[in-house]
Amino acid sequence: MASDFRHHTLPNGLTVVAEPNPEAHTAALGFFVKTGARDEDAPVMGVSHFLEHMMFKGTSRRSADDVNREFDEIGANYNAFTSHEQTVYYAHILPEFLPRAVDLLGDILRPALRESDFDMEKNVILEEIGMYDDRPTWRLQDTLIERYFADHPLGFRVLGTKQTVSDLTATQMRDYFSQRYASDNVVVSAVGKFDFDTLIADIEKIAGHWEPSGATRRYESPSIAAREHTMHDPNVTRHYIGLLCPGPSAQDENRYAAKVLSDVLGDSEGSRIYWALVEPGLADEADFSFMPQDRLGCYLGYASCDPDRAEQVEALLIKTIDTAVNNLTDDEVERAKNKLATSATLQGESPRGRMTSIGSTWSYLGEHLPLEEELARVMAVTSDDIRRLFADGEFSPKTVLRLGPG
Repeated sequence: MASDFRHHTLPNGLTVVAEPNPEAHTAALGFFVKTGARDEDAPVMGVSHFLEHMMFKGTSRRSADDVNREFDEIGANYNAFTSHEQTVYYAHILPEFLPRAVDLLGDILRPALRESDFDMEKNVILEEIGMYDDRPTWRLQDTLIERYFADHPLGFRVLGTKQTVSDLTATQMRDYFSQRYASDNVVVSAVGKFDFDTLIADIEKIAGHWEPSGATRRYESPSIAAREHTMHDPNVTRHYIGLLCPGPSAQDENRYAAKVLSDVLGDSEGSRIYWALVEPGLADEADFSFMPQDRLGCYLGYASCDPDRAEQVEALLIKTIDTAVNNLTDDEVERAKNKLATSATLQGESPRGRMTSIGSTWSYLGEHLPLEEELARVMAVTSDDIRRLFADGEFSPKTVLRLGPG
């Protein structure tokens, strides 16, 4: 992409990062708030996700209907999502509608938070929690994360629990909003066809009056240990296996070697786990992935199978993971790097994909990484780099969770 990098910090601490590209046909904009489930206190678990919903319920200038109608009027591809570490609001539009998108996104990030909207939306959140509780894979994942991180906030459920959401008050939400949605805890990312100086002026107009709060993130270390747990549910017909173990953080240069290794092991097609479990028909699904987080990181393994094959599949899944580094080949590493490079390039060719990348990178690292540099770092990984990553041992300690029929 024919783009350059621009960076600006408003007097109130809000940061803008951008890659203007005069050859693009669209523009993408995102507001990245450095807050998620790990930044909550246990009694208000789920407030970050609940608050994301409330952003679309209207402001002092717009009703909820106005918000939806105006996004539709500019033909925006827009949405929001909440994770353990960030909440992101974005829109992908034609370049001529970027000023309106800035005004819309900036306005909804100062929501009315009316009591009546809060009470109504609480029922929606409780229904969403119930829906995910009915999905075995989501129940497995939530419980696995809870067990792995023990009492650490990264073990909190992004949606919260029925109890914490039911008990949450609008006052608690407003207090959380004031602290976490402050100007100095927000990064605005933009990519595509636009004039950077005009963009800054538009952002200054909508967000220049936001107040900083000095919001920080706690970085205590979790109590990681080998743990096993089995759950039974008579309504489940398949057997599900999940495991977590430590990996490099989002700031660790070893993250590139970890990405390559996880692709060798657990890509959806052509990986070792695929050939060991899925291709011979032992498991209907199986994968392995790397999840870099803020100053922490982990690997996630997963498989689902017929209950009669549960022990065989689990043993083979763990064996395939634990022996991966011992007999790693240069050909496997090269194939994995090529796939990762292709995926990153395809994402980088889209303004929305590139906007997401530079916004997240700045939120985690406080720096800009050109796409070419990201690709170079991936392609520079060697088999020896991966072996050095595991010089101190295999994937351990592991938390293993099973969910099967009663």
